[in-house]
Amino acid sequence: MLRDSLKGIKVLDFTAIGAGPNCTMTLADLGAEVIKVEPPSGELGRKLGPPWYGDDSPIYICFNRGKKGITLDLKLEIDRAAALELCLSADVVVESYRPGVMKRFGLGHETLCEAKPSLIYCSVTGFGQTGPMADEAGVDGIIQATSGLMSLIGVEGEEPCKVQAPIVDVTTGYIAAVGILSRLAARHDEGFVGGHLDVNLLSCAVALQQPAVTAYFGEGKVPRKIGSAAPYSAPNEAFETSNGWIMVAAYIGDRNGPSFVVFSVCPSLIDNPRLIDSSTRVDNRQAMRDALAPAFRAKTTDEWVTLCKAEDILCAKVSDYDDLVANEQIKHLGMIAEVKSSTGDFSYSMPAFPINSREESEKAIPAHPA
Repeated sequence: MLRDSLKGIKVLDFTAIGAGPNCTMTLADLGAEVIKVEPPSGELGRKLGPPWYGDDSPIYICFNRGKKGITLDLKLEIDRAAALELCLSADVVVESYRPGVMKRFGLGHETLCEAKPSLIYCSVTGFGQTGPMADEAGVDGIIQATSGLMSLIGVEGEEPCKVQAPIVDVTTGYIAAVGILSRLAARHDEGFVGGHLDVNLLSCAVALQQPAVTAYFGEGKVPRKIGSAAPYSAPNEAFETSNGWIMVAAYIGDRNGPSFVVFSVCPSLIDNPRLIDSSTRVDNRQAMRDALAPAFRAKTTDEWVTLCKAEDILCAKVSDYDDLVANEQIKHLGMIAEVKSSTGDFSYSMPAFPINSREESEKAIPAHPA
C-alpha cells in the first residue's frame, strides 16, 4: 500500500516551522520512520500562535503528524555525539538551519556523506546554500515578497497582499520530498551514492509562478494585479451575486465565450468584435465584466451555480472554511484527519495526506519537550 511505500526507511528531522517539517511529514505519511530532533525549548513552530491547543500550536500540529520525537541540545558535545550516531544510522537527514550551522555542529553534509556515502542529506533554506543572499533568513512571507509572487496578488492600486496559507513553505516541503524520493529510487542502481540536496524557498516560489514568469519573458511586461481573474482567459474570475460570490472559468475554447454571454442575459455582447475570441476578451476584460456584473447580482450564488453547470460552464461558490468542512466531496475524500495530541488525551482535526486520503489513519504528533 502507498502508506507502506517507505517502510524500513529511517529519517532524521532537524527542521522547524513549515517547509522542512512538511517534507519529513510527507515521508512519514508514506511509511518512513521519522525522528524529529528538537532543542530542549522545542522548535520555533511550537511557539507560533494564537490559537493554542493546550501547549501546541496549529503550525506545529499541521506539519508534524506521524513522527517520533527526541530532545537534543546540539550546543552540548554529548548531544552532538548522539545526533551523529543517529544520523549515521539513518537513510535520510533533513535539516533547515542556515547554511554552515550544521557544519559547525559537526553534522554537515560533507562530514556525514563522507562517513556514509549512501546517506541522502537534504538542506532546506530560504535562499540556498550559496550566493549573495545565502546567509539571510527566509520565511514564507519574505519569500512571497522577494520572489515576485506578492506582486501578483490583490487588486491594482491596493496594498500588497500575500497568500495567507503558507503556500511557499508547503510547496517547498513537497519538492524536497520529491528530491529525496528520487534519490531513494536510485538505490536500485549498483553503487548508489546518496549525496546532498539543496532545496530553497526562493527557487520553489519562482517555480510556482511558471505561467506568469514565462508570459513576462514573452511579452516583456510586468504583470498587473487583477484580483481573482486569470490573465490568460476571460471571463475567468469571481463575480458578486445577490448573496455572495461565484468563480466562473469559461475558457474551454471560444465556444464557451459566446454561450456564456448569451446565458448571462447579455445577448448584445455576442457579435461584439472586441469579444470575438479569447485574446480579445482578455484585452477587453473590464468592458465585458461591466456588462456581466449586473446580471450576476440579480441572482443568488446557488442559482448561478445551477444555471452555469446546466450550460457546462465551470463555476464554483467562493467558499469559506465553514463551507469547506461541510463540502460533501471533502468528506468523501477523507481530507480531514484526526491527529492525537502530544499527551494522547484528545485529538486535533487537520488536512490529511492528499494522496489516497481516504486511507488516512490516526497518527500522533511528537510529545512536547520536557
